[in-house]
Amino acid sequence: MGDLPYLVVYPMTKKRSWYALPREERTRIMAAHFATGHRYPDIRIHTGYSFGIDDQEFVVAFEVPDVRRFVALVSDLRDTESSSYTERERPIFVGAAMRIEEALDQIDGAASRAELLR
Repeated sequence: MGDLPYLVVYPMTKKRSWYALPREERTRIMAAHFATGHRYPDIRIHTGYSFGIDDQEFVVAFEVPDVRRFVALVSDLRDTESSSYTERERPIFVGAAMRIEEALDQIDGAASRAELLR
C-alpha cells in the first residue's frame, strides 16, 4: 500500500472497435490519453490486465491524495479520444487506503470487540 489516503478501483472494458484500429493509431490515441494523466503527478495509477478472469479487460486502481483530484482527472480524461472507445468502467469503488488487517477489523468489528474486553 502506498502513502496516499484514498484508493479508487474499477474494472474497465474497451469497445470492440478499439481493437479494429491499427496498432499505430491506438498508440497515438493512448499517448494523448497518458499526456492528460501526466498533468496529475500527485495521482498514482496501477493497471492490471484481467482478460479471461472476469467480464472486464483491465482493473485500474488510483491512489489519490483527495477524491476531488480523481474527479478532476476523470473529467479531463473523458475529453480524450480514447474515452470514446471505452465500453464500460464501473462499478467504481472509492475507499480509504489502509492495511488489509485494518480493513478486515473494520468489517467484522474485531478491533472494537478487543477494546471492549479490556
